[in-house]
Amino acid sequence: MASSESDQIHHGIIVIDAHADIELPDKPSAYCGRDGHSKVTPNKMARGGVDCTVMAVAVGPGRRNDAGVASARRLADRKLAAALDLVAEDPAVDLARSAADVRRAHAANRRSIMLGWQNTQMVGTDLDAIADFHSAGCRIFALTHIGHNEFADSSRPNFDSTTGQHEPREEHGGLSALGREAVKRINGFGGVLDVSQLSENATLQVLDISDAPVIASHSNARSRCDVSRNLSDREIDGIAALSGVVCVTPFLGYLFDSTDEVLVANVRSARVAAGLPAEYLYPFELYWELPDPEERNDFLRTVRGHLGKATVETMVDHLDHIVERVGIEHVGIGTDFNHGGGISGYQEAHDAPNVTHALVARGYSSGAIASIWGENLLRVVDAVA
Repeated sequence: MASSESDQIHHGIIVIDAHADIELPDKPSAYCGRDGHSKVTPNKMARGGVDCTVMAVAVGPGRRNDAGVASARRLADRKLAAALDLVAEDPAVDLARSAADVRRAHAANRRSIMLGWQNTQMVGTDLDAIADFHSAGCRIFALTHIGHNEFADSSRPNFDSTTGQHEPREEHGGLSALGREAVKRINGFGGVLDVSQLSENATLQVLDISDAPVIASHSNARSRCDVSRNLSDREIDGIAALSGVVCVTPFLGYLFDSTDEVLVANVRSARVAAGLPAEYLYPFELYWELPDPEERNDFLRTVRGHLGKATVETMVDHLDHIVERVGIEHVGIGTDFNHGGGISGYQEAHDAPNVTHALVARGYSSGAIASIWGENLLRVVDAVA
């Protein structure tokens, strides 16, 4: 199919990015675009035919005490305010609180954002506060980020600077009692549960408890890249069995070929040489504990050199695996832009047509591409509400 026909498909369907981080306007992160701004600004979305981006009110790990929770909550409130300000200040952008809102914006050739929420670190043990974020507009909810918290185990145990120790692989065996109750609460107020970043046991327990479909907003297939942040086939099967969606993500750390024995040996050697735990195959895990910034940068340069480049084709390989295993209706795309996401050919929102070109080249029909880019996620949002 010619590129012009591929472009016609892309701009005729609803295109949704299931996960990106919120850039604070007064403090751009190291992960923003080459122009120093968010990778998912409305103009970049418009150029790339992206109708809706799920922008996550997300916080990282922190001390699990009153001061740590308060600090995380302040950051979350700033990110929420920044996202709402973007909508208030741009007359061509809507806040989508439902699938119908996304469809209305698309029909009017407008952009929309849907709000996600990530990491109960920001609420400590306060279940009611999660519902407050739903009232403020958040619709997709993930219990963890890096590090375990009071609700659940993370797929990425953290280094605890207060004790100088690494967290154990599991603290709760999956979900805590508080986490189990949170799953029920989020089901109850119509939020979509997001299992990306949860440990495997926690994900399987969410699937057992939830009475509504769930998503993984930015995860790839562990059978192709064996890192803890990716999903096992058992998790993929379970998400599909609950009518959910796995959204593949353009991030090198989740896309490298873990069957390449030389590459894996080089990554482990680089970690050992830097004094980092070698058992973490995920190349970019726990490097932040290196005390010297230049030492951290040297480590990252070394590891990236071993990994080489990932491309849109690499990402679509993971998408193919999920489609072949559980069907076209259970796959989507979530970029993790503004927090590490970005590969050759898909660095920012304006590159989204390159993904459609790759899907067309693989033989996906226009209907299948519409399902992947937006309809599957909208189905889940509708089912949960």
